[in-house]
Amino acid sequence: MNTSALIRPGWSPATIALMIIGFMLFWPLGLAMLAYIVWGNRFGGFKHEMNNAADNVCGAFRRSRRSQHFGRGPFGTGNIAFDEWREKELERLDEERRKLEEMRTEFEDYARELRRAKDREEFDRFMAERNAAPKKPSGSVPDTDQE
Repeated sequence: MNTSALIRPGWSPATIALMIIGFMLFWPLGLAMLAYIVWGNRFGGFKHEMNNAADNVCGAFRRSRRSQHFGRGPFGTGNIAFDEWREKELERLDEERRKLEEMRTEFEDYARELRRAKDREEFDRFMAERNAAPKKPSGSVPDTDQE
């Protein structure tokens, strides 16, 4: 990993030029560059921590992609007993994952049926209340006391 920065905090011609360009393009960019020039040295540990975090995320992604084929087929460890045990464990985990997916699907179906039953009950109650309400004749004129 390269630890040298192209632009270091401090008053250099490059940082001053970037600050001026930042103010001309969009003033918050210039302000951010000014803050970097003035306080950038204080954030050395922060930069190191962020780089490590990014490396860990990218490394985990690469490891997960690589581990999908690790120990299967011609890419074993060389230890036959370990490779067999690992393959059995991976198969067991795949079976558990499949079972969990089936249970999740069953629960979603169950919850959907409960919502449908509740909606049906509310709709039936609404229709019963609506049909039980006295109906006004559609052609009648409202009662008013006129002399």
